[in-house]
Amino acid sequence: MSKEERKKLNREGLKNLSGIFSYMWPFKVPFITGLVLLVISSSLFMVFPFVAGKLIDIASGKQEWFIQNIGTAALLLLGVLLFQSIVSFFRVFLFAIVTENAMANIRTDLYQRMMTLPMAFFDQNRAGELVSRISNDVSLLQNTFSVTLAELIRQTIILIAGIGLIFYTTPALSIFMLATFPVIVVLAFVFGKFIRKLSKKTQDQLAEANVIVDETIQSISSVKSFTSELFEILRYRKSMGGVVKTALRVARYRAAFISFIIFMIFGGIVAVMWYGATLVQSGDMSVGDLLSFVLYTTFIGASIAGIGDLFGQVQKAVGASERILEIQNEDPEQDLSQPKSEVDLHGDIQFSEVAFSYPTRHELPVLKGINLKIKAGEKIALVGHSGAGKSTMVQLLMRFYGVSAGAISIAGKNINEIDLTALRAHIGIVPQEVILFGGTIGENIRYGKPEATHQEITEAARQANALEFTQSFPEGFDTLVGERGVKLSGGQRQRIAIARAVLKNPSILVLDEATSSLDSESEHLVQQALDTLMKDRTTIIIAHRLATIREVDKIYVLENGQVIESGTHAELLTEKGAYKNFIDLQLLQN
Repeated sequence: MSKEERKKLNREGLKNLSGIFSYMWPFKVPFITGLVLLVISSSLFMVFPFVAGKLIDIASGKQEWFIQNIGTAALLLLGVLLFQSIVSFFRVFLFAIVTENAMANIRTDLYQRMMTLPMAFFDQNRAGELVSRISNDVSLLQNTFSVTLAELIRQTIILIAGIGLIFYTTPALSIFMLATFPVIVVLAFVFGKFIRKLSKKTQDQLAEANVIVDETIQSISSVKSFTSELFEILRYRKSMGGVVKTALRVARYRAAFISFIIFMIFGGIVAVMWYGATLVQSGDMSVGDLLSFVLYTTFIGASIAGIGDLFGQVQKAVGASERILEIQNEDPEQDLSQPKSEVDLHGDIQFSEVAFSYPTRHELPVLKGINLKIKAGEKIALVGHSGAGKSTMVQLLMRFYGVSAGAISIAGKNINEIDLTALRAHIGIVPQEVILFGGTIGENIRYGKPEATHQEITEAARQANALEFTQSFPEGFDTLVGERGVKLSGGQRQRIAIARAVLKNPSILVLDEATSSLDSESEHLVQQALDTLMKDRTTIIIAHRLATIREVDKIYVLENGQVIESGTHAELLTEKGAYKNFIDLQLLQN
């Protein structure tokens, strides 16, 4: 268990774990009922050794109990087991009702909180880790509250009740047992801790070997193009050799540990049985009492061993609850429970002395005092080399991040004063790399307007030049696009993204290098669709290709986070500055 998984059961850790109990409170009736049944079930379990001992005493002719018949005593044992089985069934089912509903609510709230967190949060947390929190961490809590918690309470009751009963019924034998068992338990604990450390080393080495597999499969084209198959095979074989070496070392110690435990535990039992036999022989104890004592001590030993594992599970749950609450305590960028306010964003867009650095890289300014104005209905282009700040300006306009200095306004209103949902509802974006959801073509287009009719979807596809290829598929709009749209070509995915934007009908349109990765035929079809989409909309184009930017109303040239030139295509060519060099370089490359 890693340090990240295992958290100490201190006050803060238990506070985090108790925070999860708030999700169970709406189901307090079945939860409390389940706890009561758990106590009853565990208590009944401790009656079994007592009755079993009395059964043996009756069989051996000792008549000092209120039941004098073997058959009646056996039926009583069966009755205890049957009642306990019924109680256990309802206890398990009630706990399942509580945990399944509570964990579903945790997952839903966690996902909702993730969806409302700012982009800076996702910059600082990897997607795999976030998916792990909503799946693995919640599953760990689910197991803890449905199984581990119940087992911990049950084993604790058995341990306390068992120790109390053996001291009450057979004090002499109990004292003898306590003189031998602590030594066994301490030695087993120390030895077990050493083996767990070695086992963790094996797991770490196996994880390192799995990294090799993951890297090579992810980059299989590079491996094959460099003919590095043999090198990677040898690297993996060497890594697995280390895993086997450590695993066999663990196996040797585990084998020795198991042999030690078998000898010590059963040796202790033999010693206790020997002493018990002497007490029976001397008449200080009945055979039934000895059997009850052996059963009770077996239960106690199993409880001690079980509580150790359960304690480890609770520690893991504390760590999981801490990771979940970390996300729950993050400040959302918007409150989705509030009704969306309607705003009119048909107006000029203005950047006033805008400066910005990403939250993860404060020391590296991306934008440095940007000033520009985009008139309503105007089409402008942002041009510059990679890293100049073009995409960052769009991200700031959509409030994915807050500006470090300066202000951005639309229609004379600071965007920080505009309802975030309403702001983004008025901005449509067609990105360079379109990632579709793994549903149908129709569902992906409808993402721009969930309540759209089939007729509206069809019209949007027609305007985006996506209707022809969609209708060529046997399933039409019900055609599955595959994970991230892998079943469609780049041009088809791009036109679906345009259809989505058409359906959204935004007042501000952003084209982020929307044709840069397409072939000539696809680019022509996509460009036609974009021309239709841009009509009568304020449009911001981020592009490198000359065909995309030469017809715009104004071009802004960015370099090192600053606007160094602005004007029309013709004006900038006559100035023979950075823009002309940029175009000349592109023509040279073509």
